[in-house]
Amino acid sequence: MSSEIAAEPAPQSVPETTKTVEPTTAAVEVNPTEPKPEEAVVAPTDKPAETTPAPAEVPAEQTTAATPVAEPKDETTDKKEEPQAPAQPEYLTKIPGLNKFFESLPEILNKTGHTEMWGVPLKDSNNIPTVNVLIKFLRANEGNVKQAEEQLTKALEWRKEINPIEIVKSAKFSAKKFEGLGYITSYIDPSYGETIFTWNIYGGVKDLHSTFGDLDEFIRWRTALMERGVQELKLNEATEVIEYDGEDRYQMLQVHDYKGVSFLRLDPTVKAASKKTIEVFSTAYPELLREKFFINVPTIMGWMFGAMKIFLSKNTIRKFHPISNGANLGREFTFVEDLPKSYGGQGAELKDAGRTVPLIDDIPAGEPAKAATEASKEVAAAKAEEPKAAEAEPAPAPVPAATEALKEEAVKPEEPAPAAAAEPAKEAEPAAAAAPAGEESK
Repeated sequence: MSSEIAAEPAPQSVPETTKTVEPTTAAVEVNPTEPKPEEAVVAPTDKPAETTPAPAEVPAEQTTAATPVAEPKDETTDKKEEPQAPAQPEYLTKIPGLNKFFESLPEILNKTGHTEMWGVPLKDSNNIPTVNVLIKFLRANEGNVKQAEEQLTKALEWRKEINPIEIVKSAKFSAKKFEGLGYITSYIDPSYGETIFTWNIYGGVKDLHSTFGDLDEFIRWRTALMERGVQELKLNEATEVIEYDGEDRYQMLQVHDYKGVSFLRLDPTVKAASKKTIEVFSTAYPELLREKFFINVPTIMGWMFGAMKIFLSKNTIRKFHPISNGANLGREFTFVEDLPKSYGGQGAELKDAGRTVPLIDDIPAGEPAKAATEASKEVAAAKAEEPKAAEAEPAPAPVPAATEALKEEAVKPEEPAPAAAAEPAKEAEPAAAAAPAGEESK
């Protein structure tokens, strides 16, 4: 028994030694349990840094935890704003090819060195007038972006060369050549609002060679009339994007009156002027035409419509309306009460109500007719004296005879010499005969 009791303290001493060793390695953990006040007092006083950083670490952890929480908020807000900045207007995605067209616009403007189209300074896709201009070029090419880019390039190059804006501002044209040939009127259409009409009165031509002989001058005059009509459309003031497949209020109506001009079939200068006008206007003024009316059109004018089909799109051809009797034009515009009386309305004639380009009274009104009469007499006299030579000399007459078609007409009456002499006189007199026809058409 005693030996067992004596042996018991030995195992007790082992844990005591381990207990004493443990507090040395972890004094902080033993202090609260060990009854040693001295060590408990010394521990907090000797090591204030150890107790102080413990609570200080809590706010540090909180700040580090708060920082990443704030950062993602900023990131999320940035991510929400990013898609809003590059967001494209609806029309850029809705109209096929328009966005791509705008991407190429800066290069086109740089290449041509000209940035104005129909009075609109071409800018970016946020500029409504610019958007409408590009849509018109797209529609004219049935959505083909490459062709629209090519046409816009050619149109800008042409405008840079001829400068239509300056022509309208300062150019003045010969009254002898162009008086009574072109007008602009405007009427209120219930569907479209104010509608611009441009009128070309080819029956008012007094001297074919004088009016159409200088092709560049004729194109400048015709451009001035067209450009003034375009200015009245106010494309540069547009605030809404036009529809690609819908209505377009930035278009005009055109009326071409051919009363009394059946001899155009035989005249090469007129053919050249008509062809050049079609080429220039189909390139430089696409989709500005809502409808075009050819009135008092004789059947022999079929060649002109055939020529138009070569240069114009199918959509444009559908807008053409030939009318044999000019008085029936009023049936097409029942909403227009003040249409000129000559065209089936109740309004004043074009010479009184129409607007036109500035003209210069360079030659008295009676002189062109007198000159034409004298020229016809000279030609008739020459034909009577030298029939054979006269067949090759109708050039001095107001109606040139340099075409193959006219030569064929001249060859037919070769046998009866008197008849041959009479024919040139008839062709030399349309200048005088055309004037009354023009007056009636007004």
